[in-house]
Amino acid sequence: MFGKIGAPEILLVLVVLVMLFGAKRLPGMARSLGQSLRILKSETKAMRDRDPDEADTAAAAASTPEIVEGTPLSAATASAPKTVSGSY
Repeated sequence: MFGKIGAPEILLVLVVLVMLFGAKRLPGMARSLGQSLRILKSETKAMRDRDPDEADTAAAAASTPEIVEGTPLSAATASAPKTVSGSY
């Protein structure tokens, strides 16, 4: 069903993308996608190249939750301000 993607299907997807985002925004979106993939690739390579002993201690530290004594969870989360930023 989904194994046979040909030229008409790819053309249809491209037409829909141009209609949704506009021709001026597509190159910028493709550029940012490429930068994100480059960063992901470099980070995964850095993780593979990291020392195995260092990776074990980092994974153990990341999986251990931080415990704060004397502060109830509801009080700690209620005092944190909630902000929304960004443009839509």
